[in-house]
Amino acid sequence: MMDLHRKRTPTWIIRPFHPDDTPAVTDLWQICQLVVPANDPRRDMIAKTAFQPDLFLVGIWEGALVASVMAGYEGHRGWINYLAVAPAHRRHGLGRAMLAAAEERLGRLGCPKINLQVRRHNRAVLEFYRRLGYVEDEVISLGKRLR
Repeated sequence: MMDLHRKRTPTWIIRPFHPDDTPAVTDLWQICQLVVPANDPRRDMIAKTAFQPDLFLVGIWEGALVASVMAGYEGHRGWINYLAVAPAHRRHGLGRAMLAAAEERLGRLGCPKINLQVRRHNRAVLEFYRRLGYVEDEVISLGKRLR
């Protein structure tokens, strides 16, 4: 006899990004306030799918795209970008799962260290990464826009 009171475990999968995901990922990044005027999310997705597309992952919860992470490795350091979880799906371990999937893939490539950048005002995200073992490096991040 089937137990009707038994909770069903939600369906959660992590898979590589597919170009059909572009609208949902763009919406996710905007909702999570990851898009700034200098970034064109569609251009970033096109560039990533041209280089190491297997390191661009999305999280699907009950059929809906609710998480993403874009990782990269150039032979010296790994990088994490665009780690996002839809606000309604936070605090369920999805961000941790997405990060773990990216770390596992980077580790298989021989990556010895992962870097990431967090905007100074984003205290909640800083605490998230600290809880997962990330520490502040004694470096200053510099950047130069080429376009």
